[in-house]
Formats: sequence, structure tokens, C-alpha cells
Amino acid sequence: MIKVQIEPFDAGAELKRLKQARHDIGGTTMFVGTVRDLSHGRDVSAMTLEHYPGMTESALAEIEAEAHKRWPLSASLIIHRHGRLEPGEDIVLVIAASAHRDAAFDACRFLIDWLKTKAPFWKLEEGAAGSHWVEAQDSDEAAAARWRDGG
Repeated sequence: MIKVQIEPFDAGAELKRLKQARHDIGGTTMFVGTVRDLSHGRDVSAMTLEHYPGMTESALAEIEAEAHKRWPLSASLIIHRHGRLEPGEDIVLVIAASAHRDAAFDACRFLIDWLKTKAPFWKLEEGAAGSHWVEAQDSDEAAAARWRDGG
């Protein structure tokens, strides 16, 4: 399931909803990404995430479908927020659930790695030194590359 929203999410409530009445799930892995107050040595007072509605949901659905092709997932959830967020606010939630933990761990890591590099979001960080657009990180590209190479 994919959700792109402005509103905050409750990770615990989302996990409970995903697992409700599901007795085929033996392992669940969850990742929550949060706005930090420091990025690459610069203070961050806010981050604004922009996206193209429709295109974003389609890209996230493709990423999720790829995870379901690669691993025997029972369920998955991606929630990604957009709009202006402040340090301490959660940006993204990824949950992968499977009969066994290995698939859940691998799929969750795959999902967040590919979200970081393939999801069409643009991030503007604000701080004391002004505003700047966040560039793609080499470390994010390297993490995603291992999945392209069959990781």
C-alpha cells in the first residue's frame, strides 16, 4: 500500500493496521525516517518536500511491486510525507512483512534504498545560512546500486 500525504502518521498504529487479522506474517521490519536538525554540518530549521501528484504514487507503486517480485512478502506499506516539516517530524515509513524475517529485512532495506534514489521528491532545507536544495548523495546511490547488481 502507498500513501503520499501531508499529515503526520503514527507508525505503531500503521503497523497494527497492517498486521491486523494476518496470521501469515512471521516477521515484520519497519523503517522510519525523521527530519534532523543538522545536515552535512549545517543547521536545519525546516525541510520542504515537493512532488508531482500522480507521478510520485506511480513511482512508489513500481518500487513496491519490485520488492514483491524479489521477496515473498505478505504485506508492505510505504507512507511518504510532503510539505514543510521541522526537525523531529517523521518523513517516511516503510514496513515489510513476510512469513520469515530474512525477506522482511531485505525488502525493507531495498524499499528505503530505492525510495532515496528513485522516488520523485525534491527537498529544500532551510537554516540559519539560508535555503538550499538537497542533492543526491553518493552513499545513497551506492546503497541502491547493490540491489541493481542482484544484492
